[in-house]
Amino acid sequence: MLIVGEMKLAEVIHHDYNLVPVINRFDIPLGFGDGTIKQICAQRNVNLEFFLSILNTFHDEQYFPKDYLKSFPASLIINYLHKAHTYYLDEKIPQIKSMISKLFDLSEGNKKTLNLLSNFFNDYCKEFELHVAREEKEVYPYVLKLEEALDNSENQTMLDKDLLNYSIRTYEQDHEDVEEKLFDMKSLIIKYLPPENANNNIFEEVSYALLRELFVLEKELKEHSRIEDLILVPKVEGMEEQFKSNF
Repeated sequence: MLIVGEMKLAEVIHHDYNLVPVINRFDIPLGFGDGTIKQICAQRNVNLEFFLSILNTFHDEQYFPKDYLKSFPASLIINYLHKAHTYYLDEKIPQIKSMISKLFDLSEGNKKTLNLLSNFFNDYCKEFELHVAREEKEVYPYVLKLEEALDNSENQTMLDKDLLNYSIRTYEQDHEDVEEKLFDMKSLIIKYLPPENANNNIFEEVSYALLRELFVLEKELKEHSRIEDLILVPKVEGMEEQFKSNF
């Protein structure tokens, strides 16, 4: 199903509830009534075409209009990516940590597997936080400055020095798909939980919920990385070429 502007947003969520956090990144909270996507985007001052492109990208793995997405301003793409980072760090990761903590409370006796699970996720979180920090403090500000220089030629002289000392290729070389490391953690849950002496019914229920959230996080991070690697990076490379040509 291709999501279009004439559809009611509430019906879209009924069809795919996983889109709720994606919609929220556009500052569209629940409670929007029976409005169509087009109407709600107009009310919220949201770019309709970009909103539809992102929704369809998350809704359908086969949908990924690279050239069309690259036509949007870099600042619009970065604003979306920034809000996604906030969601991962402030909501999704704490939720998963809380589930792991609950498994400890439900388990008795040997907690070797749970300790391994907890340590693995904590290490993963540290790496992910470093990855996000670099993007937020170094990459995104650079791209926004580059866009400003291209849009405002009178400011170009002031920004030339900073911009010429950096290239998006540096980021591209160091950019790791950290979401791939979630695979081992999912395997650990599938193969080795629950441990002996666990409260099996409740423990299994929490284990299934944790596994489900890890699959959701993995899918979200995969789409997030596709937007960064296949949209933002090539777009910025084109901006750099244009800037150097102007310079």
